[in-house]
Amino acid sequence: MSGEEVKPPSAAELADMDRDELLKLGGQLDGVEIVDYPTPWPVENTRAERRAERLVAFWFVLSALSAIAFVVVLATPWPKTFWDWAYRAPGQPGYTAYSLYTPALGVTLGLAILGLGIGVILYTKKFVPTETAVQERGDNQGEGSPELDRATIMAHLADAGNRSTIARRSLIKRSAIAGAGALGLAAAALPVASFIKDPWKDSDGRESLWHTGWKPTYQGEVVYLRTATGSVEEDLKEVRRVKVGDLDAGSMVTVFPYRDSEAHDEEKLNAALTRVDNPVMLIRLRSTDAAKVVKRQGQEDFNFGDYYAYTKICSHVGCPTSLYEQRTNRILCPCHQSQFDALHYAKPIFGPATRPLAQLPITVDKEGYLVARGDFIEAIGPAFWERKS
Repeated sequence: MSGEEVKPPSAAELADMDRDELLKLGGQLDGVEIVDYPTPWPVENTRAERRAERLVAFWFVLSALSAIAFVVVLATPWPKTFWDWAYRAPGQPGYTAYSLYTPALGVTLGLAILGLGIGVILYTKKFVPTETAVQERGDNQGEGSPELDRATIMAHLADAGNRSTIARRSLIKRSAIAGAGALGLAAAALPVASFIKDPWKDSDGRESLWHTGWKPTYQGEVVYLRTATGSVEEDLKEVRRVKVGDLDAGSMVTVFPYRDSEAHDEEKLNAALTRVDNPVMLIRLRSTDAAKVVKRQGQEDFNFGDYYAYTKICSHVGCPTSLYEQRTNRILCPCHQSQFDALHYAKPIFGPATRPLAQLPITVDKEGYLVARGDFIEAIGPAFWERKS
């Protein structure tokens, strides 16, 4: 190579140049000379070449199929025709399908991304030529016009595509488009899936996002507070309703809704124990602490004596607030260390949570069993479309 300055061609000369001349000119303007640009497959259509092409296409097809499988698995919870993802406790029918649902999402999406990446890498290694170039040291002296830069860049791109032989490899092109398109569909399905359930549908029903399993199904229905041992067989066999006096002062227990109509109905009993918005913390304060309670406006009669019931769903991101510190009367969320004051209507006093835990209104029946007076009067959980904070 010479270090002489390259004179840019005139517009007429540029228009008459073919691709090879533009390639050479572009290199000269950049101070680059291509020494070797070997063709990976000098003899076309050999067995080795076809085998390499099929290998690349295999990974692209695997990516496409995995992405489609991801979308199918992701969409099945709504019609529940392919995969019943609803929670099942260990030992219950359907537990295996439930336990495999999340791994299936991870495996299918992971294979979609992996297949597309491996396909691109293999195509680059097996079909894109590896050039050997020499570049001069120092500043480039050649100066080109925007039209000259455009022409030389387009020539380089066209030459790279031609040398990679992508134009004649329809199998790779089609499989790559299928893989990239299916992966794009999977990526679009993720945010769309969260909007599939209509929050306004049957907003007065117990199954809507506005209400929990504590909502009575008819006027006057009695909804008891019951405990659970964690053993599916025992909890379905014997329902343990909570009675006044069952809790020691300063203790807490997790309770779930129970109706007499659910007796001996394993499906309904199990649903009450596994519905995510049902768990409630029933706290019995010590008498000295109960005298210090500050009640929330409009909820002054939600407790029964020393008994207070708060949702276990944290108002930050929905983790279970499963910890109760007797000495300080603080309710703790183990996920992000939010703390709520049980003596001050469970308002947050530490951590990222900004809203109090929703309180369940409770009372007792004539037999002394604790019952819910109704559903929560506000939405529980971390976020809600009607909230402004």
